[in-house]
Amino acid sequence: MITLKGVTLRRGAKVLLDNASVTLNPGEKVGLVGRNGAGKSSLFALINGTLHEDGGEFSMPPTWRLAQVAQEMPETSQSATAFVIEGDTALTAAQDEVAAAEASGDGERMAHAYMDLHDAGSHDAEARAQALILGLGFKTTELDNPVNSFSGGWRMRLQLARALMCPSDLLLLDEPTNHLDLDALVWLEAWLKRYDGTMVVISHDREFLDAITNVTLLIDNGMLTRYGGNYSTFEETRAQQIELQQSAYARQQDKIAHLQKFIDRFKAKATKARQAQSRVKALERMERIAPVLTSAEFTFEFKEPANLPNPMLVLRDADCGYPPPQEAPLGTPPTVIVSKVTKSVSAGQRIGILGANGQGKSTLVKTIARTLAPLGGIVTEGKGLSIGYFAQQELDVLSPESNPLEHMVRMARLGLPEGESGREQDLRNFLGSFNFTGDMVKQPVGTMSGGEKARLVLCMIVWQRPNLLLLDEPTNHLDLTTREALAVALNEFEGTVMLVSHDRALLRSVCDEFWLVSRGGVAPFDGDLDDYQKFLLDEAKRVREELKASLKEEKAVAPLTAALPAFANKKITPQFKTLKRDLDKVEQRMAELEARKTDLEEKLSEPLTPQEIGELGRELQAVTDALGEHEEKWLALSEQIDAEI
Repeated sequence: MITLKGVTLRRGAKVLLDNASVTLNPGEKVGLVGRNGAGKSSLFALINGTLHEDGGEFSMPPTWRLAQVAQEMPETSQSATAFVIEGDTALTAAQDEVAAAEASGDGERMAHAYMDLHDAGSHDAEARAQALILGLGFKTTELDNPVNSFSGGWRMRLQLARALMCPSDLLLLDEPTNHLDLDALVWLEAWLKRYDGTMVVISHDREFLDAITNVTLLIDNGMLTRYGGNYSTFEETRAQQIELQQSAYARQQDKIAHLQKFIDRFKAKATKARQAQSRVKALERMERIAPVLTSAEFTFEFKEPANLPNPMLVLRDADCGYPPPQEAPLGTPPTVIVSKVTKSVSAGQRIGILGANGQGKSTLVKTIARTLAPLGGIVTEGKGLSIGYFAQQELDVLSPESNPLEHMVRMARLGLPEGESGREQDLRNFLGSFNFTGDMVKQPVGTMSGGEKARLVLCMIVWQRPNLLLLDEPTNHLDLTTREALAVALNEFEGTVMLVSHDRALLRSVCDEFWLVSRGGVAPFDGDLDDYQKFLLDEAKRVREELKASLKEEKAVAPLTAALPAFANKKITPQFKTLKRDLDKVEQRMAELEARKTDLEEKLSEPLTPQEIGELGRELQAVTDALGEHEEKWLALSEQIDAEI
């Protein structure tokens, strides 16, 4: 188990943990929550050995294997599959030992090394790695692509796959959902539910925490408090505790005031001096109840739009995609991602945009946001349309070298909404309402955290007073408080909202209709998010079955009549009949093995425990070996039949 006894932990002059104690038991799934800056990541650093306690005692089993997602962006030309396989540290160590044993020439050492290599799962490592990669949203055509050919968000997905690949007793996950679409998030939830080790996860996605955790650990004001249950249970329990503590504090304050009043009134009277002194001692002995000190809630609101055109915009047979690269040969066609979109967006609509990874959700949003020009068709905007666009990558609209005040001044110069002032003090005050106070208004954006950048983008959008909000994954890096503030603000917004998000709580609370981007088109989705999750699972099954059918077609053994010369006029000998019968048996067995191999490959693409992956991988290797042996038999029999005829 993991144990903290009276632990003090500092980062510089700041005390993050002050005499904190808690115990986490083997196999527990723990959600670590607390405001930004409370020390969640520092607690992770204590657990993984990067930091050491300044006081008290921290301990965890020395034999536990630890896995966590590396935060640095990988820069390597390795293939995606090879990069993820390297995450299996036990396998890497076994491979190193095999190399050392071979170099030593020690036969006994080599025998042990090869046995350890097999036990480490070398036979199914590639299958295990590719199952993780595909589960996190990559295409089968990308399995061998170099890591450095992917964008930053996709590389971080590979880092996550690499951490999941590592055999572990303790898994530390810090915001694992930030770079995931909803389909990959659903897969990850299923995988983590099957994980049989101890897990500690930091996340600001309440539905994700509810799905995978059974313990919640709150870090607040230097203390660690353990709660049984998932995040929703924690919220209910915490609210009840706060209410009880506040009531007890109020009652005690009334009692203190009553005692103090008696003391002040009678301490100078000889006849009451003894009673007054008794009450003084009662006050001194009283164990004071602390007042409830909760973090100030962050709130904001979108200003009333200056006008509400209706319809906001109309798309007629619009093709959305990307023009050919500048270096492409003349005449290279553009890349169409979503085609023939015919939709109308009305004032006041709340539209959630759904779709599996890579189907074109962001491409559609970028086209509406004017970032991409339509490749075909017509996009007609209503008179007075004002778009507030939150890009999935905040730096798409932010300058890393500029500070928040410079961003606001630059925006004010471009054109102020009616009735707004562009004075620097007014801009400072407005930034302050989004928690950019003091020296923070002069801090370069490139040095800010992801949450601060997201808050600045929201601040800039609110200032513009839009009537159409296009939000592409706005909750990445936002803490729970800010997410809840965003949901409240969106529900009170009088304009139109179009939202892409993997935060199901936000989608549920804001959207009243959904569009589905799928198979190159856009259509209404008739259902709720639970129906959509079922759709994702069905869609994944459909893709697997199509892949299975194509593999069968590719690998089907050619019939004998196609493989062998015609022998209609040849004499059929008893030997030929025997060979032909044996060949038919081999073909039948090969078909069975092919079917089983395809079935195993399909199962390995689903969420599985490490033990299940190992068992299926070993069977897959055995089936592959048997298939190879039968192919050799088929070739040998075919040659003998050739000789007979």
